[in-house]
Order: sequence, then C-alpha cells, then structure tokens
Amino acid sequence: MKFKKLITVMVIAVLALSAFVGCGAKDNTEAVSTDGSTSMEKVIGALGESFQNETGISFTYNPTGSGSGIQAVQEGRCDIGLSSRDLKDEEKAAGLEGTVLAYDGIAIVVNPENPVEDLSLEQIAKIYKGEITNWSEVGGNDAEIVLIGREAGSGTRDGFESITETEDLCKYRQELTSTGDVITTVSQNPGAIGYASVASVKDTVKAVTVDGIAATEETILDGSYVVQRPFVLVTMAGTELSEAAQNFFDYITSDEVKEIILDAGVVPAK
Repeated sequence: MKFKKLITVMVIAVLALSAFVGCGAKDNTEAVSTDGSTSMEKVIGALGESFQNETGISFTYNPTGSGSGIQAVQEGRCDIGLSSRDLKDEEKAAGLEGTVLAYDGIAIVVNPENPVEDLSLEQIAKIYKGEITNWSEVGGNDAEIVLIGREAGSGTRDGFESITETEDLCKYRQELTSTGDVITTVSQNPGAIGYASVASVKDTVKAVTVDGIAATEETILDGSYVVQRPFVLVTMAGTELSEAAQNFFDYITSDEVKEIILDAGVVPAK
C-alpha cells in the first residue's frame, strides 16, 4: 500500500511539474499574428522583422488578401488584419476599426516591350471597361490589350476600381489572387496590362505614368498621383489586443519606424 501511495504521489508531482513547465513555455512563446493584404507583404514583413529583433516576440503574416484578413479579425483567427482599402460602412457597423499605417500608390503596369509610357485616368478606365481594346488606340503597337486584375475581395482591386470608377464593369481576362501573380503574368505577356502596389513593382514590368505623373513618395503624399489607397490595420473596436499584439501595434504606428516604412516603398501616415 505504501508503495502504491508513493507512486501516486510521484505521478501527481510529475503532472504538476509538467503543468508548470507548460505554462512557462506558453509565456516564453508570445506571438503576434497578422492576416490579409498581399500588397502589404513588403512593409509588414520589414516591420515584423524589426519588431522581432527588438523584442524577441515572434511575428507571423498570412498573405490571404484584404477581404480574408478582415474576416479573420472578425472570427478571432488573428490579432491584426491587414487591408489595402478603407473599411466599408457595413464592416465598421460590425465592430471593425481601421487605423491607417501608410499610403500606397497603385501602379499601372505593362510589359517592358510595350512602348506606351503614359496613360490618362480616362484611358485606363476605358481600357478596363473594354471600350479601348487595342494598344494602337493609345499610341502603342497594333495588338490586343489583355486585361489582368485581382480577385473579388482584393483591396488593390477595390482601390483601383473605385478610383477609376469601373466597379463591376471591368472585362478581365484573368483575375489573380496575389500582387506577385499580376506582376508575373504581365511580365510574360507583351499585350498585358495590370495594376499592383508600387512597393511590389519589379523591373520585370514597366509602370506607366498616369496623366503625366509618376508614383513617388512626393506625388503620393501630395495627392497628385491619383491612383493610391491606404494600408490599414484592422482590429475589433472595444476588444483588447494581447500584450504582445498591442506592443506590435504601438511599435509599427510610432515615429520610430517611419524610415522602415519609407524603405518599403510606401508613405507613412501622418
């Protein structure tokens, strides 16, 4: 009997020690999870890396698109959602809150072989509505214009269509699920046109000027480059973030990181 009692005591002690160690491990594995806009990958990745280096708190980013990121916040599947568009009235009514992190230009990109260097906002709208279908109509080669865009729910698509007033009117050839896919597709098709975050544009495509204005830090900040949208941090109003998530939120919205945001190709919110 004494032996059985001793075994019981030892089992209880082991379980208690395991619980203690488990709790300790949890405390040492603080993490911040973000989910949403693929256009924000460069800036949020740079900020997350800097935050990890300074605090030791781990950071994760799930590039699912703005709509999915917003939904993830609503469902409690991430700490902070990332949206490359303003929140809609119905989303705000559902308790969501948006904080502008930065402003990003939406570049209009064509294949480097395309001789077209500038398009007016009106021409861009007519191209995407299918009213202009050949590059020769805007000073280019005699070739069909191939329209590349983002999927429904994309913040980039929402921003582009709102600015060009082409909601539900675009005649897309392909609707792709990420900024990277748009750039890759345009780079491989001489007749293609697409739109993508300025911060994500590579030398595999060419960004045309819009009404003679290039997308730069200055033109985005002063509003003269009109094809632009906000990068928004999405949270639930009235719901406290975890300590780690609040620390991350405070860090990336501080003056301390403005250079990191600028280096990522976007303009910090004032």
